[in-house]
Formats: sequence, structure tokens, C-alpha cells
Amino acid sequence: MIVEMTHLDVLCLAKDKQAAVEALRDMGVVHIEFSQAEGSAVKNAKGELALAETAVRAILKARGSKKPDSSTVAGVHEVLDMQKRLEDDTAALEDVRREVAEYAPYGDFDPALAKKLLDMGIELDKVADIPAVLPRKRLSALKYDLAALEASIEKSKEKIASCDEKAILSAYPWLADKIAFESAVESMREHGEIAVLSGWVPAKAGEKVRKDAEARGLGVFLRKPEDGESPPTLVEPPRFFKAMKSLFAGLGVSPAYRESDVSVPFMCYFTLFFAMLVGDGGYGALMFILTLWGWKKFRENPVARPWLVLMTVFSSATVAWGLLSNTWFGAAIPCCASWPTVKWLGDPSYRTMMFLCFTIGASHLILARLWNALSMANSITALGQIGWAGVLFCMYWTTCSIVGIFQGPMPPWFYPVFAVSIAMVFLFSVPFRELKTRGAELGMLPLNIMSALGDIISYVRLFAVGLASVQVAVNFNNMAFGLISPENALWKNALLSAGTVLILLVGHGLNFAMAGLSVLVHAVRLNTLEFSNHKGVSWSGYPFKAFEKNK
Repeated sequence: MIVEMTHLDVLCLAKDKQAAVEALRDMGVVHIEFSQAEGSAVKNAKGELALAETAVRAILKARGSKKPDSSTVAGVHEVLDMQKRLEDDTAALEDVRREVAEYAPYGDFDPALAKKLLDMGIELDKVADIPAVLPRKRLSALKYDLAALEASIEKSKEKIASCDEKAILSAYPWLADKIAFESAVESMREHGEIAVLSGWVPAKAGEKVRKDAEARGLGVFLRKPEDGESPPTLVEPPRFFKAMKSLFAGLGVSPAYRESDVSVPFMCYFTLFFAMLVGDGGYGALMFILTLWGWKKFRENPVARPWLVLMTVFSSATVAWGLLSNTWFGAAIPCCASWPTVKWLGDPSYRTMMFLCFTIGASHLILARLWNALSMANSITALGQIGWAGVLFCMYWTTCSIVGIFQGPMPPWFYPVFAVSIAMVFLFSVPFRELKTRGAELGMLPLNIMSALGDIISYVRLFAVGLASVQVAVNFNNMAFGLISPENALWKNALLSAGTVLILLVGHGLNFAMAGLSVLVHAVRLNTLEFSNHKGVSWSGYPFKAFEKNK
């Protein structure tokens, strides 16, 4: 569900702004409405964080892929001073290299002596090859400077690389807290001697916040959100679906406050899409093994745990799909070839897989419309949503007929159901009182019906992308094992086996990566676009974030 929010205004004396902000931070349940805070305190805090980031980047760049022999704790400014010296020496090195390259053809002459002779009126260019502009040092001295600069640069790099970046990184949460704190202080609007800070708090915590604030001498005003306001969205899925909060955060999406929490259907269908798009039980088993390793290493990490839960579910579903389709790293297990599910999914005409995809798509979209109807049960517009469910079912039947899954003419019930569904959509989708402002939506009905047909057809991507992944795996297997032939000599097959292993590793590695990319593109799209359009979820919200110290 989406947690109900209450708008909060906190009042205090202007001179007590910092104490008020500290009190709100200690409560840890208030979402602050930050304004564009660009005061000196915020700029200084952001500057400290930027310097820390620059220092860490300097350490990692100097270190490269090498591990330091020792670790030195150095402050941000110490690292930056060393980095500045390194940059100055690098610039000087380029200048000296340019001088050496320019004057090397003239040999190691003394420019001071040459200048003295020229001042005496001796025309040196008639007896020696000298440059028009004399160097500042003789060539041997320039080469000595070049070697000294190179040694200094290497020493600076070693010193920077030996610095412990973790000591600097450990200050990041403190710096982030400082920026947030100063931003909150600057966001307080002053009205004479009174300062006001606005924010949002979960309705169930509103009274506790009021009591805590009043105990600290703060004034509090709580009210329900008004029309036109956009409170932050705090999603609280059922217990077994809480990991979806991390997935939403990772995707950077959040339903708007007045929309629905779609965590449950999102996770159920996303799991199915994940398995079908990866399409290979071997890849699923590999992901499952990596996830078990993750559980062992990061079990106590609160950030990693939700992702480990998700990957456990997704990889298990992929293994299950491999069992149903008998697909393991692009190969099949002979003893499983006679399983009913393997024969059904392996239909050479591909009609079975297309039928499955269209059925999944229709169920997904019809679920969205029936859910809308249930949430609108007290309004006549619920009939319009039921009408849309009927339209989607007819479009599903049409799609299956077009590709030859359903043979023969349309059944007798099709046209009456289609006509009644369209009539319900036309008559009840827009309330009568809103016809003046939303009447144009009815004129778009023919296009929306065709769009519904396209939405169902788009689910065929589950079959197409999954099949492509399997075929790529099969082709890499054929390419790899095609190198070895019984006609070859034993020593030749032994040499070619190394190429076989390399092709298998590279080929399946690339295919594995592409499978992950296809999940990000297609599984996410089907949930956040096709399903969400029919459910009415715009993903235009912003997540609730309690103002508190970093844990």
C-alpha cells in the first residue's frame, strides 16, 4: 500500500533554527521540503564533499590496478597537496621534454658561453650550428632536470597510491549529513522573529511527532494534503514483497502519491518475464550459485539483503523455466526430451510460445483494468473499466486468430461481447459531469482500442528475445565443438580444445550479459509502460525520504 501522508509545518524562533532542525533529524520520520539552498554554509559543505571526492579519485587513479604495499592515513588536503605537486611536476616535465627535443640536434653546448661570444660580436652561426633562440640550460642539464622530474612524479604517485581512501570515504556520510542539515536550516522561511519549516510525515506518526516537537518547544501544525499538492510516496508492500522497494529505488521509479502500489503484480510478472527472457536454466543455475555466495558474504548488509532476496526468486524461476523447456547453456538433456512441457514449449511452429505470451499479456492488462474497477466500486466509472477488460479480452482473441493459434471464424459470442464492451467504455469511462473537460478522450477511443491490440502483441517479445538468447547459445556451442573432429589427430584436437573452452567462455559470457540487458529493457518496460498505462500508474512520484542521520 501507499502510506497516507500528513503535511507538517514546524514553527520556532528564528534564532533557534538549528536546534529545531536537530530535533526533526532526531525524530527521523519527517520528509523535509528542501528549497534551493545556496547559502554559504551549504556551499561550504558541498565544497568539502567535492574535495573529498577529488582526493579519492586521485588515490584510485594513482594506484590503478595495483594494490598498495602499505596504507597511509592522510587527510583530504594532504592528498590534494600531493596531487597539486604531481600536476605541477607533470606540466613541467612536458615543458622540459619539449626543450630537450628542440635542442637535442645542436648537441651539449653551453648557452651562457654562446651568449657571451655573441655579445662580443662573434658570428657563431658561421662556425657552428646553433639555434636562433638559445636554451636556458645546456642539454645535459635539461636531461638531468628531466630525470629528476620523472623520479619526483613516480615518488608522488607512490605516495598518493599508498594513501588509505577508506579513511576519506568514512567521512562521506558525515559530509552528506552536513549538507542536508545546512540545507534544512536555509529552507526555513523567516517571518519576523518566527521561522517555519515545511515537510511531510506518515499520518500514523503525526501525533507522535506533534508531542515530541511540543516537548522541545516547537510549534506544530498538521493537515491533510490539499488538492494539487504532491506528497512524497512511501510504499509499504506486503511482507513477502518488501524487496520490491529496492528494485523501485534501483530503477529510479516511484508511483505518485494518489496512485496504486503495484509491488505485488510487478514482482510476480517481473519474475516470470525474467525467467522467459533469460530463457536458459543453466544461466539461472549460475545466477543462483552467485546469489548463494552473496548470501554468505553480505547476509548482514541491510542494503544487499533485498537484492539477494530478489535474485534468489529470479534465478530460481529461471531454473524452473529451464526444467520446463529443457534448455541448459544452449543444450538439452536427452532424458528430459519426452517431458510434456518440453514438447509443448518446443512446438516447431512456435504457436505454443506465442499463445503463452499473448495469454500472459492479456492476463496482465486485464488484471490492471479489473483492479481499477474494484478501486472504483463506488463510482459508475467502474463499469467503464470492466468494459476495457472486455475489449482487452476481445483483442487477445483477435491476436491469437491473426497468427493462427485459434483456427476458423470468430465464435458467436465475440461480436456481442465486443460491442457491449465498447459501449460500456464509451458510456461510463468519463463521468457525465466531466464531459466538457474530458470529452475528447472519447474521440480517441478507436485509437485506444488499436493501441490495446498493440499492447497485447508487444508481449511476444518474451518469446522472441528468449528464443534469440537460446539460439545464440546454441550457435556458440556449435562453433566451439565444431573445432574438434574425430578425423583430426589427437594432438590437434588437444590444441583445438583450448579454443573450444575460450569460445564457450566468451560466447556464453556475452550472451549472459545480453540476457541481463534484455531483462532491464523488456521486463521493466512491460511493467512500467504497458501494464502501468492500463492501471493508471504514471511513475511520476518521488520517494519519501526521512530526514535523519546516515546509518
